[in-house]
Amino acid sequence: MYIYDEYDQQIVEDRVKQFRDQTRRFLSGELSENEFLPLRLQNGLYVQRYAPMLRVAIPYGLVSAKQMRKLAFIARQYDKGYAHFSTRQNVQFNWPELEQVPDILAHLAEVQMHAIQTSGNCIRNTTTDQFAGVAADELVDPRPWCEIIRQWSTFHPEFAFLPRKFKIAVNGAEEDRAAIGVHDIGLNVIKNEAGEIGFRVLVGGGLGRTPIVGSQICDFLPWQHLLTYLDAILRVYNRYGRRDNKYKARIKILVKALTPAVFAEKVNAEWAHTKDSDTTLTEQEVQRVAAHFTAPDYQQFAGEDADYLAKREAEKGFNNWAMRNLQAHKVPGYAAVTLSLKPTAVAPGDATDKQMDAAADLAERYSFGELRVTHQQNLVLADVRQSDLYALWQECKELGFATPNVGLLTDIICCPGGDFCALANAKSIPIAEAIQRTFDDLDYLHDIGDLDLNISGCMNACGHHHVGHIGVLGVDKKGLEFYQVSLGGNSGRDASIGQILGPSFAADEMPTVVSKVIDVYIQNRTPEELFLDTFQRIGMAPFKERVYAAAN
Repeated sequence: MYIYDEYDQQIVEDRVKQFRDQTRRFLSGELSENEFLPLRLQNGLYVQRYAPMLRVAIPYGLVSAKQMRKLAFIARQYDKGYAHFSTRQNVQFNWPELEQVPDILAHLAEVQMHAIQTSGNCIRNTTTDQFAGVAADELVDPRPWCEIIRQWSTFHPEFAFLPRKFKIAVNGAEEDRAAIGVHDIGLNVIKNEAGEIGFRVLVGGGLGRTPIVGSQICDFLPWQHLLTYLDAILRVYNRYGRRDNKYKARIKILVKALTPAVFAEKVNAEWAHTKDSDTTLTEQEVQRVAAHFTAPDYQQFAGEDADYLAKREAEKGFNNWAMRNLQAHKVPGYAAVTLSLKPTAVAPGDATDKQMDAAADLAERYSFGELRVTHQQNLVLADVRQSDLYALWQECKELGFATPNVGLLTDIICCPGGDFCALANAKSIPIAEAIQRTFDDLDYLHDIGDLDLNISGCMNACGHHHVGHIGVLGVDKKGLEFYQVSLGGNSGRDASIGQILGPSFAADEMPTVVSKVIDVYIQNRTPEELFLDTFQRIGMAPFKERVYAAAN
């Protein structure tokens, strides 16, 4: 993983000193709330329903065991003993005291971490595939390109105060696990017929109040011009993006208003002035960054481990876990392992300080000292030998990491909702728990198959409900909490926005509503179909008829 040089470290330490003084001046009354607002947002600090919330950057989801232990220490020392891993591959602390936040940032700087640009109208944390570098279907490792983007975008003077927040995702595999279609900029790393690396560029995707799938504006951008082209896109957005209405300020609104073709023309016109600038990448610079992402010291195995296969055959519990929580690895004899943070009755994405310490221990003993944070709010050990999987599974069971539901209905993506967030219209966590309890039969979950269920507490869509196969949105209905359901969303390569099922439901109706939706799928699917396939074939009508017939 990327290791700070002296300049990186100095920048982060200076930012801590600056914010410590800014916080002191605010608490002493020298700065007003309005004056402090942009300063705290630049350091990842929000005002939530009950306490400040600090969002810490985990660039492209990659975190070392040492860094994970520091997060555990912060949760124990400055919070309530847990942290929340988000869909942006970041981590959030929900209960810090404002006067202690500078101390937290100083602790983070000790392990090359920070909260810079995790909030505010700037370029946020660049995200990618949680299996980057190890996935069997990977064409190009996207992590060096993410790091290049991170270095370019951090403290970029032109893009510190954009019309609205800005998110970039990069994918380098056949399957899109980075959801590039619903980002402000989505980059797919590809190779042309000559074997040269380049990027397919999507612009104008996003969720929130106006969910839109991004439009392709360049089918092959040579790697040398990655940053010059991104510069051009951001400059066009900075120039033409609306600043009079925050609900119409995202780049997706601009692309839609201009049309993708006209937006691309403006980008190309701007690019003509930046294409051969100092931002043009060189082979030397790319190799400098890529050197931080070399493969670990893998052992050589001829094939799959015989003892591992025998244990899968002998123990149903181990086999179930292996079926759902393991990802194919590009190196024979290894697997990527997802540590599930989705046991029933635990807020999706939450981990205690003890669990974070334990995850760090597991990473050091089984996976070269590194972990990944996933878009699905789980953790990953990317490089585990097959011969170690049984022992790892046994430890995961003791630690609460072994729920064998990855990719299944109960592997719910869920924002903190009304339990914490001041913006939420409704609670999210209790709805997730109620659905998990309804579908507690693992055999039935496996029969249902892969299915994404996403829950957001408001239209800001932090739970990505628009792209869930089943999406749930909390809405306010005359002061009461209700839930709107959508079907058919997809965050993968053929990204799509879900269609609203109909009028919203009370909280206690939600498990029954989801059960009715699943019943329609089970009764109408063909043997090879997953939920999304069946929905696309039969349409919304059968689901609507079943769900609302029960209410009449």
